Amino acid sequence: MSTQAPSPDTTMSGLGGNRRLGDRLFSGAATAAGVLILLALAGVFTFLVLEGYPALVADPEQIPGEGGIVAFIAPLLFGTVFGAVLALLIALPLSVGIGLFISHYAPRRVASTLGYVIDLLAAVPSVVYGLWGIYFLAPQIAGLFPWLHDNLGFLPFFSQSPSGSGRTMMTAGVVLAVMILPIMTAVNREVFLQTPRLQEEAALALGATRLEMILMTVLPFSRSGIMSGAMLGLGRALGETIAVAMVLSAYPGLVSLNLIGSQNSSTVAANIALKFPEYTGLEVNALIASGLALFVLTFLVNFTARAIIARRAEFSGANA
Repeated sequence: MSTQAPSPDTTMSGLGGNRRLGDRLFSGAATAAGVLILLALAGVFTFLVLEGYPALVADPEQIPGEGGIVAFIAPLLFGTVFGAVLALLIALPLSVGIGLFISHYAPRRVASTLGYVIDLLAAVPSVVYGLWGIYFLAPQIAGLFPWLHDNLGFLPFFSQSPSGSGRTMMTAGVVLAVMILPIMTAVNREVFLQTPRLQEEAALALGATRLEMILMTVLPFSRSGIMSGAMLGLGRALGETIAVAMVLSAYPGLVSLNLIGSQNSSTVAANIALKFPEYTGLEVNALIASGLALFVLTFLVNFTARAIIARRAEFSGANA
């Protein structure tokens, strides 16, 4: 009896069928994961809308404070954005400087170690930052407030009497800056390393110093990456809760540009954390409505960051 070996075409067809089946299974699993994320996001948004709606249509007299839901949420949003922008102004130049040092100045071993240390800062719990802020940073920075008040009191940021405890918006901004520094530094570091090597070498060959080379090639190439990292850090700062609640001496209904006084604008997340245990009924709905406003604000910030990243020019491969 003679046996006929399978033809190469049949063997390849079987392998191709198995490969196509595996591709379909993997594609389906990846699609399901993406859809699951969208469903979770939609579920959170739906919950916030349903639970916050009673406060949106309620009698203004039933809402905490005075003036209705808009007057309740607006000062909280102001404090949230004010603190986050302050943190961004502090962290942005630091993240750029650290990223440049790691990518273009430090020896490889030092750069690798420093990169690991910066990344580890992202793993520190928020409550630890809060404890550091209230027990170490606040007493240390409080000594600076009288000088700021005496010399820069003509500015609205330093016009109020300085706080003796140090639990101010400035302290909260510094704590937030330290918290968002790792993610911003990581983004900047990777973007700086993607600068085409040929452009850097061409600038140096033309006689540019290292600083001039960075100003002419690295920073222009990395502009959109720096912006996207800043937006991601801003999104993190907007939603921070425990550290701000521990450090900030806040008044929920206050709108103030003060940075050194004892009366400061509160933030949405911190106000929810502090007031939720004692609120009931429609007051809880008002807190959830403020959470909805924060959700929308954070979504817009992160969506803008992703849009900036998407518009970034693709790497040309010059480093290869």
